[in-house]
Amino acid sequence: MAGVGKLLKQAQKMQKQIESMQSSLETQVIDVSSGGGAVQIKVNGAGKFLALTLDAEFLKEDKKLLEETILNAVQEAAQKAKDLNESEMQKISSAFQMPGIF
Repeated sequence: MAGVGKLLKQAQKMQKQIESMQSSLETQVIDVSSGGGAVQIKVNGAGKFLALTLDAEFLKEDKKLLEETILNAVQEAAQKAKDLNESEMQKISSAFQMPGIF
């Protein structure tokens, strides 16, 4: 049963590291630009969208172009936040040896 105690301690340590990582991700800002800078989005590492800026000249463009460009920027920002989150989680989980879990 000593192995179970060791696993429990590792799980508790991992939980603390995950909580710390989540706090850190909330402070990391990812900038995404699309349409030659006409659309700018800021999202944090936790996936929360912080800002959306649209160039005034860009707003004069065709509605379909506006929608596609904004959608592409939002999707890219969401993907970058997801990738950062997964990368940080991988760093934490790879440090632990929990047979059958990781």
